[in-house]
Amino acid sequence: MKVLIVEDELALQQGIREFLEGEKFLVETASTYLEAVDKVMNYPYDCVLLDIMLTGGSGMDVLREMRANQVKSSVLILSAKDSVEDKVAGLEIGADDYLAKPFHFAELLARLKSIIRRNAQDGEQLLRYKNVSLNPETREVKINGVNLTLNRKEYDLFYYFMLRPNKLQEKSTLAETVWGDHADQADNLDFIYSQIKNLRKKLKSANADCDIQAVYGVGYKLI
Repeated sequence: MKVLIVEDELALQQGIREFLEGEKFLVETASTYLEAVDKVMNYPYDCVLLDIMLTGGSGMDVLREMRANQVKSSVLILSAKDSVEDKVAGLEIGADDYLAKPFHFAELLARLKSIIRRNAQDGEQLLRYKNVSLNPETREVKINGVNLTLNRKEYDLFYYFMLRPNKLQEKSTLAETVWGDHADQADNLDFIYSQIKNLRKKLKSANADCDIQAVYGVGYKLI
C-alpha cells in the first residue's frame, strides 16, 4: 500500500514515515503546496495524509485540485485545526476522514486502514479471487486455505492485482505503485518482469486458479 505524507513539519513527517514504513507501507513525502500538487497529479496513492497549513498554500486547495482533476486517491486530513467548520469543509470538498493533531500513531494507522478497506476493498476484510484469498491486515495469501509464501515485493504486486482483477495494469504504474515515485527514472522496467515471473511460478506451483497474463508492450493483468 502506497501513502503520500503531505506535512511541512519535518520532524512529524519523518516520525509518521518511519512508523508507516514499519507497518510495511510504501511511503512518499511532500513538504510544500507545490510539491504536493505535483505528486498527487502525477503518481497514484492508496491514501494521501494531508496537512492543511502548508508552505506556499493550503492543503484544502490541494484537495480541491485533486477532486477537480478526478484524482481518486483517498485523503485523510491531518490538522491542528479541530473546529467543526474545518472538518465539514474538508469532508465536503472530498476528504475521506479528518484527524486532529496531536494524535497517536495507532489511531492514525486505524483510520488509514479503515479508509483503504472502505474505498479499495469495498469494506471487506479479505480480498478473494477464484481460490485465492488475501488478508491486508496480516499480509497473508492463501490458496485453497493454504498459506503462500511471498517476499515483500511479490506480495505488494499481488495485492495491487487482487484489488483490480481482470484489469490491465501498465508496467510504469506497477513500478511506481510498488517501488515508489522514483521508479520512472529507471533505465528500464526489467525488474517488474523478474518479480512477476517469480510470482507466476509460485501461483502455479500452489495450484492457483488464476494467473498474471502479460500484454505485450503494455503491462499485465490478473486473470
